Amino acid sequence: NQVVAAESLQVKNLLKNRSLAKAISNVGWHQITTMLAYKAQWYGRSFVQIDKFYPSSKRCHACGHLADAMPLSVRQWDCPACGTRHDRDVNAAKNILKAGKAILAGADKLREHENTTAGHAGG
Repeated sequence: NQVVAAESLQVKNLLKNRSLAKAISNVGWHQITTMLAYKAQWYGRSFVQIDKFYPSSKRCHACGHLADAMPLSVRQWDCPACGTRHDRDVNAAKNILKAGKAILAGADKLREHENTTAGHAGG
């Protein structure tokens, strides 16, 4: 519990998806991330935001393989490289946490083959 990692989201773009728009529009995303950063600092923890373009859903958390384009309707997938079965959201959460820890460990970039734009926000 030393680090909180979150994805920086462009809510305006998420609202373009009609199936998500109603659920998303009722949530204050900026307020949530602001409060996470505040509470992390309050308790002496780090808060890291991972860039919205980091492929957290498509990268296998087990082996690092980057899957091809994946529509939002695909909720589960199998990694073609190692065979690991993924729930899209759980896999993304694991990748976001791993990226946050890598940034805090001093890695300006995650491994070169990940080609990420992860960033540090506070902490």
